[in-house]
Amino acid sequence: MDERLEGGEPELRGWRNGPTWTYLIMLLASAVALVVSFVLSAETLEMARHPNEILGCDVNAVLSCSAVAQSWQAEIVKFGGLSYPNAFFGIAAESVFVTIAVIGLARVNVPRWFAACTWWGGLAALAYSYWLTSQSMFVIHAMCPWCLALMFSTTIQFMALSHATVTVQRLPAKARGLRKYYRLNFDLMIDVLWIVALCVLIIVVEGPALFA
Repeated sequence: MDERLEGGEPELRGWRNGPTWTYLIMLLASAVALVVSFVLSAETLEMARHPNEILGCDVNAVLSCSAVAQSWQAEIVKFGGLSYPNAFFGIAAESVFVTIAVIGLARVNVPRWFAACTWWGGLAALAYSYWLTSQSMFVIHAMCPWCLALMFSTTIQFMALSHATVTVQRLPAKARGLRKYYRLNFDLMIDVLWIVALCVLIIVVEGPALFA
């Protein structure tokens, strides 16, 4: 007989719905995003020291880190007359997500407000990443390979965080539909379609120049 939670809702069981799997995926994605943020920060400093030097990720006119790094979108935060590269904030944000993933793997109970704020923070990071990607594709017309890696890792990070929020943290409290979505593994299909859609969009928009 199935174990049930308060209110008669079936308990979410299986290795995919436990903290080990969900937070491990989040940790791996966040670690990749953190490493990429460090690389982008290093390249930003390198370009500041040597403005005329070609970066290693400058493949062609479209796959060009320099074109993206020199745009105003790469430094949208300004304070005290100085501009701060987005990658610096990426280091700070991803360090937090790595820490949260480790806390989850350690099965430390956190307050519900903390889990909710973590999810909203993950959503904000995803929205920011998608905005930067859209600016690269439709405004700057250049793609930074490292930025693409950051976008995909942030996407997987958010998928895992959402999974953990619903199945481990059990938020929102009354969301049988969401828990059924994960219990029946519908998320696998949606996540794959999500990644494929991103790849197709990039190929459709920048494909001719990418493969020229």
